[in-house]
Amino acid sequence: MHKPADRSADDSVGMATYDPIPSKHPAFIFYEKEPYNGGPLPWLARGAYVTPHELFYVRCHGDVPALDAASHRLYVRGLVARPLVLSLETLRRDFPAHTVAATLQCAGSRRDELIRVEEIPGESPWTGNAISHGVWTGARLSDVLTQAGVDPDAARFVEFIGQDRTEKKDHPPFGGSVPLSKALAAETLLAYELDGKPLPLIHGFPVRAIVPGYIGARSVKWLREINVLDRPSDNLFQAEEYRLHPPTATRADHDSALAPALAECAVNSYICRIGRGHPGGKDPMVVEGYAFVGGHEIDRVEISDDGGVNWTGAELLPPPTDGPQAADEEGGRWSWRFWRAELPAAENVPVQIVVRAWDTAGNVQPERAEGLWNFKGYANNAWHRLVSAKAD
Repeated sequence: MHKPADRSADDSVGMATYDPIPSKHPAFIFYEKEPYNGGPLPWLARGAYVTPHELFYVRCHGDVPALDAASHRLYVRGLVARPLVLSLETLRRDFPAHTVAATLQCAGSRRDELIRVEEIPGESPWTGNAISHGVWTGARLSDVLTQAGVDPDAARFVEFIGQDRTEKKDHPPFGGSVPLSKALAAETLLAYELDGKPLPLIHGFPVRAIVPGYIGARSVKWLREINVLDRPSDNLFQAEEYRLHPPTATRADHDSALAPALAECAVNSYICRIGRGHPGGKDPMVVEGYAFVGGHEIDRVEISDDGGVNWTGAELLPPPTDGPQAADEEGGRWSWRFWRAELPAAENVPVQIVVRAWDTAGNVQPERAEGLWNFKGYANNAWHRLVSAKAD
């Protein structure tokens, strides 16, 4: 179990009354427990459209803070006419509740494939399991910013600062920023519920930012501050970390100012499960997985059983129309898509199964991971490849 982070008397926090680390599925993979990082086996990640809490991936950068909902305060400051101090009760009472279904994906998803290209010391070898889907309820950030009165002439970015003490030198809190246009978008929430229940502590209780379509790092947990700025945040995790460096840059020799900050998730797809036919039989091989993109929508998914020479279209499965997903006010725009394909049975010989996805803007996944390698292992969206036999 993690120890609660130390806090000064003016931090307005109290001890939680439950274990900050909830039980997880036996097939949940822990890359680290200090800080707490892990995700499910990929076939389990694809098992349910709305990810069960015991399978929802977790990425922390330090100890999980033990917070008390009654005493928690959220500060809205910066380039605003009326700075705000909001309790959770006030956030619930004074602002309309909205619900958005949104998939969160870590920037380090599929890092294991980049590690096979070249070692990436000090980074967790995430597979395609650093992704999960939830139904989030909370106040629209735009409603809160409207009440605060954003400076229309100077404001350009909105910064989020959490209450966790990260593992970096001097233990800075985790933070980041998004452009003002994204902060004011209808899908961006200050969420206090996940799947109709209060946020689990490990997922940001009592309130967190939800920035659909952006890397998970911008959906800051344990939210304490919202600052309206004329420039991007200078928080370590915006100014230095979560930047996309070129393959030629190294950990010892790089310039973060020249590397773009990661924001929207590029089009991606992943093979989660292969069902083989019976030995010597003619049953087709069933291949299943997910596709996701931020900012657009998935247009199509294609599958190949010869390493990418010939392709066939996969079936895009519709999202569920009942359950928590049905409350989504954005119509599934920020949700992953499940896909399924059948490939013909063949001899019991190894074959390379490959998947690629296209989005509605015409973007397609790049073919090889080699050209995407970077010393942080971020943003791998190359074709996903698995070698499998077509029969048991």
